[in-house]
Amino acid sequence: MSLQVPLRGKAQAKSTKAVILVGGPSRGTRFRPLSLDVPKPLFDVAGHPIIEHCFRAIAKIPEIKEVFIIGYYDETVFRDFIKDSSKSFPHIRLSYLREYTALGTAGGLYHFRDAILKGKPDRFFVLNADVCCSFPLDQMLKLFEEKNAEAVILGTRVSNEAASNFGCIVTDAHTKRVLHYVEKPESHISNLINCGVYLFSTEALFPSIRTAIKRRTERPRLYSYPSSDNLESSFYEAAADDDGEEQNEVIRLEQDILADLADSRQFFVLETKDFWRQIKTAGSAVPANALYLMKAFQSQSEELATPSANIIPPVFIHPTATVDPTAKLGPNVSIGPRAVIGPGVRVKESIVLEDAEIKHDACVLYSIVGWNSRIGAWARVEGTPTPVNSHQTSIVKNGVKVQSVTILGKECGVGDEVRVQNCVCLPYKELKRDVANEVIM
Repeated sequence: MSLQVPLRGKAQAKSTKAVILVGGPSRGTRFRPLSLDVPKPLFDVAGHPIIEHCFRAIAKIPEIKEVFIIGYYDETVFRDFIKDSSKSFPHIRLSYLREYTALGTAGGLYHFRDAILKGKPDRFFVLNADVCCSFPLDQMLKLFEEKNAEAVILGTRVSNEAASNFGCIVTDAHTKRVLHYVEKPESHISNLINCGVYLFSTEALFPSIRTAIKRRTERPRLYSYPSSDNLESSFYEAAADDDGEEQNEVIRLEQDILADLADSRQFFVLETKDFWRQIKTAGSAVPANALYLMKAFQSQSEELATPSANIIPPVFIHPTATVDPTAKLGPNVSIGPRAVIGPGVRVKESIVLEDAEIKHDACVLYSIVGWNSRIGAWARVEGTPTPVNSHQTSIVKNGVKVQSVTILGKECGVGDEVRVQNCVCLPYKELKRDVANEVIM
């Protein structure tokens, strides 16, 4: 009796690409005041730009040789990042594809379909740059092949109260098949949510987007209905391209495509039990920083500072930063390039950006200290801790909604012995008196 072993060698290796979606400048308002000086995808979290965490995860998949960044930032924005990444990962071709206007998460993919489809890849990953997670792309590939899937989405469980703020996924618990998908439902349907990381078969996704565009163009134009405020300017008049299909319209994966895939395709979910966080507001960079640092600590990354009596891990200190040995740092602290931390300083659960200076005996908790900012001696800059599993970065103080994380923008000054609590401070401000629960403009 002979055993038939299916051949799964190089002959059957599938071609895979990846796309990182970065959006553009007009939408980054929730990341202010930090995005006034650095585009959100390039903001440093745990010592590396947000987008680099995505790219490093992609680079671990050996079969991926080409990666696209799609967005509508100026071409110059990612030039240095692409140059540095190409040196670090010479086997991967990384390029930026600029949308002429905001086309939506699916519209951008469709607009650049020729570049993505060049070389006839069988499938491609799509990652939203503004999510923080362990990016288990290898597990998604494995599920994709096991199920002979056409699409795999990364999902995670959140509290029932938080779920309605995200895309919700209803699945068959046994097969992991996606039965139903609703973006930000009005009533509770599931606490399994969309993490913004996908793996699509090229043969499934682009026809689905084309169908959504046709459906959009065939239905009556919406202009001035009372509810049109909620459409986020989804509808534009525009000329079609040569094949009459591509309209200048915002087509989004979440609202326009995923529900159809759930109805008609081999669409599955990989549920991650690992960490996940959206980086939407400036304050959400602090919990994201903590999650990435904890991951680096678990994997015994050599980038992290060596634990000691005054270094409570995990702590990232840039090699060019100066930290007095009597300063106590951690846990979950990142110190940027050329930052200066004086004697007796205490920093906890915070990001200190490049060229910032914290004078002796000052205390910084649950805060972001902006580029070139100065914190005086014995000053106290602090936010309010929020639960680890919370996806909120705002709290209510005295009936007013304020950031739980205190954020000092670029070149802010805090005087000696001044206390700043739960504030967002725009760039170039001098704080000479105590201030709490305010936006300082």
